[in-house]
Amino acid sequence: MLRRVRQSFRQVLFLMARRPGLLCGAIVLSVLLILAVKFTCSRAKNVVAAARPPVRFFSPEAPVVDLYLGQLDQVERLRSVAEVSLIFFYAPWCAHSMAARQEVQQVAKKLAKQVQFLAVNCWWSLGKCRKQNRFYQYPIIHLFYRRFGPIEYKGPFRASYVENFILRVITPLTYLPSRATLKKFLSYHESRVVGFFQFNSSPQPPGYVTYLSSALQALKRDFRGAIHFGVVTNKQVAEAISLKEDETVYLYRRLNSSLIFPRRERNFTSEAICSWVFEHRETVLHWLQPPGTKSRLLEQELTKGPALLLFLPHNPLALQPSPILQQVADIAVRYHSCDNNNHSSLDKSFTSHSPCCQSVLLSESSTSVCEVCLSLSRLSLTGSSARCSFPSVAQEGDLLQPYLKNCCLHQLSAPVSIKTSLACSDFLNSYSPFSRYSACCRTVEPQLSNESQAKEEPDVQKVPFTPHSMSVPPSSVPLQKGDSITGLWCTTNRTLRFYVLDVALNWPLAVRLGATHNRNASLHPEAGAQGDGSNDGSFAAIVNLKDEVHYVLHRSPAATLTESLEAFIRNFSAPYSLLQRHLVGEEDRKGEEGETSYSHQHQQHSTRPLLIKELTTSSFLPAVMDHQKDVLLFYYTQWCGFCSVLNHIIIQLARLLQGNSSITVARVNVARNDLPWEFMVDHVPSILLFPKFRKHFSVKFPDDLPITLPNLLHFLLQHSGSVQHADKPVTAPGEADGPGANTVLREEFLALQREVQVLLHARERLSQQLAQLWRENRRLTFDVHSLEAQNTELRRERQSLEEQHREKSRLLGEAVRRLQELAETSENLLNENTLLRVLLRALKDRTEAKEQAEVERKEAEQKRSRMAS
Repeated sequence: MLRRVRQSFRQVLFLMARRPGLLCGAIVLSVLLILAVKFTCSRAKNVVAAARPPVRFFSPEAPVVDLYLGQLDQVERLRSVAEVSLIFFYAPWCAHSMAARQEVQQVAKKLAKQVQFLAVNCWWSLGKCRKQNRFYQYPIIHLFYRRFGPIEYKGPFRASYVENFILRVITPLTYLPSRATLKKFLSYHESRVVGFFQFNSSPQPPGYVTYLSSALQALKRDFRGAIHFGVVTNKQVAEAISLKEDETVYLYRRLNSSLIFPRRERNFTSEAICSWVFEHRETVLHWLQPPGTKSRLLEQELTKGPALLLFLPHNPLALQPSPILQQVADIAVRYHSCDNNNHSSLDKSFTSHSPCCQSVLLSESSTSVCEVCLSLSRLSLTGSSARCSFPSVAQEGDLLQPYLKNCCLHQLSAPVSIKTSLACSDFLNSYSPFSRYSACCRTVEPQLSNESQAKEEPDVQKVPFTPHSMSVPPSSVPLQKGDSITGLWCTTNRTLRFYVLDVALNWPLAVRLGATHNRNASLHPEAGAQGDGSNDGSFAAIVNLKDEVHYVLHRSPAATLTESLEAFIRNFSAPYSLLQRHLVGEEDRKGEEGETSYSHQHQQHSTRPLLIKELTTSSFLPAVMDHQKDVLLFYYTQWCGFCSVLNHIIIQLARLLQGNSSITVARVNVARNDLPWEFMVDHVPSILLFPKFRKHFSVKFPDDLPITLPNLLHFLLQHSGSVQHADKPVTAPGEADGPGANTVLREEFLALQREVQVLLHARERLSQQLAQLWRENRRLTFDVHSLEAQNTELRRERQSLEEQHREKSRLLGEAVRRLQELAETSENLLNENTLLRVLLRALKDRTEAKEQAEVERKEAEQKRSRMAS
């Protein structure tokens, strides 16, 4: 192999020696090739610039450990020494991470002594976080409680929400030392779980850690913590909810029987307890938090059935639920209470043996009486009737003040006497099984007060808390028809699901549903209400996705939220609902300032005639149903490509009909404006004509006919109401004595003359448009000539390039032919060289043979000479 290479190299050198020009050309080509490869590789290396080294994302003053190099090993080390750790994974370029940075810093300054805050740059390509994790969005928050975790936070990145979530992780269990605390814990509308563990035998019962882990598992499933976990260590407190065995988990439910975790059927693990709680819990209020991006969360919930969306102001850090949320929860619980009849029968039998009710006159109003009843069990009642007694003002009068305060939610003040009615409304009762009192508001009829009436009605006393034997308990008093929503969920086919949204985070959705007042008025109740009367910052709407309708609650300033919501729900659940479908238009999405500026600009430009009238939800019916005008309506949307193509045709038609005041060309964006069902179309673009005097005979432009200017004019003249204008009775002043033949002919002549004038004007406009088209055609002709000249020049350049290409190809072929000749010559030389070598070898052998023969001959001669001598 090496020998062959050497031979080839020698042949090349021999050829180069014979052709020095070819040697120089090969050297130049080699140098050029090396330079080209060098420059190409150097440019390829510099295409992508080196990444800048990362810097601190959080400020040095913030109590956050910023691992901007993505050191996951440092995360594990710092997390192992802290009881509660928060890890904030971010990308430095992410706008969401930048926005959440301020919120996390605010929370870190408050909870730095309890929680260790870590921030990790998961975008640095050389860091371990980027190599080991695959996050599809940023930022991401993980919480670790000792060895348990990670608990991912999926809520809004607001300081209050993040802080509330951290506090729930720090204290996943609520300690319940007494019955009062247990009663208060079970009195809220959220699902409650109570665990009974005795700490007498050991410092920590074996099942306590499992129960604690189940509470953390619940936070892992629901970041809002809708399920609250409590722990009882006192046996007497546990007996209040019938818990006797140690290590028992109790799920409290209001609408159904409460449950105890079946340890014989399921394993006592944190996952099993959490799954069991989520499987059997009762949820009357669902919290919704759309992420603000493309998501199907809202669609998945709305497809389950009609939904009542309640936009309420919410403070996650509040120690107690807001009063508005408590009222809504009370309505939701009573709406889902299907066993109301059973409770009513129990109350009737209970009160038939011993009536324990008291009528109390409220000092704030003289038109309402509060019925306060003592709730006792049947066993205690049969044991002793003396227990049916109300406390005096000095002893326990303060206990009844909350019931009296919330008894009559809406009161009218007037100087009237007291005459109780049989109707009882606004029934209030606590959710807890420890409720001792219940309150019911009864109205009175206004009458002139005098001494005789006061003597005839001694049953209602002005001294509170005096026993009254003739009082009737509120549950036994028949309610007025349609006065209550208790158990409505089981008595109607149009059931509702209650959803609560934070109005501060979901205000754009509320505006899209029809919130009319501005955002500041909704977020700040003192600013007052403007559209729907919600002076407490709330907004409510019922959305029925199946029927594609939604209804908005318009509250009266004199009504409370409870009364308005109950009437709203009853009207929706009625077989023949009185609610009107709410239509949202473009003008509803504008703020008050925007509407004011728009109206001001509209007044300034009102003198300028509009070719096409833009209709909205509010202006649709007045414009279309104008009996004095023919309305040609064009349905379009902003995303429809065919609609934008037809815009110039509609504009030309409007210019032609500009001088005719009896025809209006209008358009409506059906994607931004809701219209009544009878005026909707099945596709866009669509054109409808509403003739004057005959609005009920609206005509649709044929779908199989192309939408052109002549076709639109023919369609308009064929179906316009101006043709039947002569059938309309004439009310001219000259016809007061009676319409004659000459008058009719004169009116017809004037009408024809007006039409001729209109046609003349249209002819002039057509001539102007034709002249404009002729000018444009001439300009296009000049453009065609210039383009043709440019095309000819390009053709010549193409021909020259082709000739150059042919010449270069010829030269290249000649060079190839010469190279082939050189190769053949070199091959011939090699053959000749080989032949010469063979000949030289043969000559050498022959010479050597002759010399050998000569030597042998000489030796023979010498030998013969010696023999002869």
